[in-house]
This record gives sequence, C-alpha cells and structure tokens, in this order.
Amino acid sequence: MSFDPIRFLENTIRIPSVSGEEHKVASYLKHTLGAYSHEEFVDDSNSFVARFKGGSGPNILFLGHIDTVPGNIKVRVEDGKLYGRGVVDAKGSTCTALAAAIELVQEGHKLNFTVIGASEEEAPTSRGARFALENYDKPDYLIIGEPSNWDALTLGYKGRLILKATREKENFHSAGDDTTAAEDMLPLWHELVAWQTEENKDLKGIFDTIQLALQNINTESDGMTQSCKAIFGFRLPPAYPPELVLEKIQPILDKYDIQIEATGKEQPYRGPKDTTLTRAFRVAIREHGGKPRLKVKTGTSDMNVVMPHWDVPVLAYGPGDSALDHTPNEHLELAEYTKAIAVFKTALLRLQNS
Repeated sequence: MSFDPIRFLENTIRIPSVSGEEHKVASYLKHTLGAYSHEEFVDDSNSFVARFKGGSGPNILFLGHIDTVPGNIKVRVEDGKLYGRGVVDAKGSTCTALAAAIELVQEGHKLNFTVIGASEEEAPTSRGARFALENYDKPDYLIIGEPSNWDALTLGYKGRLILKATREKENFHSAGDDTTAAEDMLPLWHELVAWQTEENKDLKGIFDTIQLALQNINTESDGMTQSCKAIFGFRLPPAYPPELVLEKIQPILDKYDIQIEATGKEQPYRGPKDTTLTRAFRVAIREHGGKPRLKVKTGTSDMNVVMPHWDVPVLAYGPGDSALDHTPNEHLELAEYTKAIAVFKTALLRLQNS
C-alpha cells in the first residue's frame, strides 16, 4: 500500500485537537496505521498508541503528543512550508516517528517500537503521559516528540512552579488611607523578585538560572469585598526542583496575608550527552548531511513528567523551529520534515541492532 508522509502529516494537521479534544485525530491515526502496525488503539486517556512488533532489539518508546493549544491557522502549503496549528508543536514530531516506522516496515524491517501520541500535553494535566507511566512498561530507550530541528537533539527541560496568589479584603472608599488588595500584592511580588536575583547571583546561563514571571494579575470587587489575584510562574534549573524552591520562599510567603496555591510542579531534567540513544541519533544526523547539535530548553515537556520515574536514556527529537510554537505563524518546512524522517529511520535501525 502506497504511503505519502506529507499527505499523512497534512491530514493529521487538518483535524483540530485542542487539549482535551484529541479523539478525532486519534481515531484518524488508528484507522491509518491499521495497514502498517501490529496493534493500534486509542487508550483510556484519549492518546493514540501504535505498536510495531517482531524485532528482537531493545524496547523503544516514542512519546509525542497530538493535542495543541487553541488557534485556527489555515492549513496550506506555501513555498514548501506547511502551515497549521500543531504542525511544529508537536504533531509534526509524532508524524515523523510514525512515518519512519511505516517506511521501515514497508522495507521489510522488524521493529520493537511503540509510538504514543499523548493527550493533554499542552494542559497542566499531562494526562496521556501520566497514563502511560501507570499503564505501560518502562522502555529501554525513550524519545520525546518535540521540535528540535532535524539536526539537533534536546537533552533537558527546565522545571516549573506556579503560585496562584489571592488577596481579599473588605471594600473601602478610595479617599480613605487603606491600601487596596492590588497594592497588598505588590510587596510580595517585589520580594520574590529580590529572592530570585539573590539566588541567581552566582549562577550562569539561562538554563541554570531561575526565571520568574508575573503571568497574570487582576482585581475585582462586588461592592462589599475586593480581591486581587495574581499568577507567579517560576522556570527552574536542575539544581532547584519545585519542592526546594517552595521551602526557600516559604518564609517570604508567610509574611503576607495572601492565600497561596502552589501548582504546576514539574521536575527539571537534563540527561547525559553520551548514551547509546544520543549516539544513534548523532550518527544518523551526520549520515544525512547534518552537524549534530545538543540543546536544553527553558520550557517544559512530557520529559519532565516521566523522567522522575523512568531512569532510561532519553532525548527529545522532531522537526521544526520551537520558536514557532503557539504562534499564529506556525509552520514546518516540508524538506526538513522529510529529512527528519530519514534521520529517525537510520537511528531506529541502529538502536534495534544495539
């Protein structure tokens, strides 16, 4: 049966799949892969799973995601680029892994390879990845599906901590001398900024320093009470897991009559540069004319979710420029997509024979 990887990618992109609404695209993938994989299904987390069996090599798992952030981008091809929501982040990566496996099967190779197109990676729940942790076997090698460019590998992601702060108080006339709920929030923000600055004093490089952002702040009043709600977001290096940061800033938080909810606790992770997995991809990139690059990123991915539990060689790989993630200009050069499929095929074969 003829397989067109570009049409496969375009068809996948055309099916909207905002986090929590992945079932239609998962069903399409299940129907399409039925001609190629040994087993394909949509699991209870709404993730798509394809298993390619028959190889005697190590158990290789690709954990991508098929959900997207909101945003309607007209799907089209212009100047060799495919535009559409999710084409970079990260349906393009999942389609790369699936296309590579399909082509290898068509060429007569036997694989021991599982592809998961996870649900809700773009949501705080990371539902698909957490379901995989609880229900699927730990692999020998793990590949996370995220854009890195075809000639680069991502070895780590910063962690995350979100503080949802709420200050409520009785309403008063604006001519009075009391402070507003918003004014009460600002000293806490400034003290957290000062703490971040002090902690970063001897740290170097954006990946190894603490980032703090005021993600949102708003006030409201019902005439009887007033409230200010703010969201403070930390991006955390490996030396600062969220539990440590909470311990360090607790004396600051305790000084203020402000309700704090700590959420979004994702562990930072950076993997080693030299493993059988990274070597397989580095060799594959060179074989296809590239010079391998190694990256770490300040965002988060499902690598943060699974690696505290799976002590296995890991990297993230996929075509596309991550600077286009979530943007209205999200697009993927089709030549890069084709190149990434070729790299993935070569790396898979090396791993199967390792």
